[in-house]
Amino acid sequence: MRVPFPEPGPSSDVPALFLTYLDYYRDTVADRVAGLTDAQARTALVPSGWTPVELVKHLAFMERRWLVWGFLGEPVPDPWGDQVADRWHVAADETVADLVAALHRGGRRTREIVEATPPDTPAALGGRFTDAARRPTLTAILFHVLQEYARHAGHLDIVRELADGRTGE
Repeated sequence: MRVPFPEPGPSSDVPALFLTYLDYYRDTVADRVAGLTDAQARTALVPSGWTPVELVKHLAFMERRWLVWGFLGEPVPDPWGDQVADRWHVAADETVADLVAALHRGGRRTREIVEATPPDTPAALGGRFTDAARRPTLTAILFHVLQEYARHAGHLDIVRELADGRTGE
């Protein structure tokens, strides 16, 4: 069952709102690649040349880069592993299912971080951020991650319609 669109309401719980919207957009991304054949998932339909499976991998790595490596400052293996020569890349043995599962694992980790941390907490030094004066807060990072998901979910809407005519809401 799809995560319903989070209609605006009276809540002022900013962390909960971020998590609700991130869950929605993560689910939307997974839905847009569900049912594509492997060939469709690996075919570029836009002039910039990215494929749906590359975009899914990018989002999984992006969320980990910003929250685990960036905010927590934890070492992660190959934080830029979604790219080769400044282009998104997916190896032949990486499947859409595996990458969607990675997307959802990342979402669970994001939830753990957000639920355990005040939103005005600055990112740790180390990892992605090394200048104490330029460390973003958890709120700033969540804004960035949310806009990445929303923008790329829209891109997938277009590519899915081009691939097989299926449209989003």
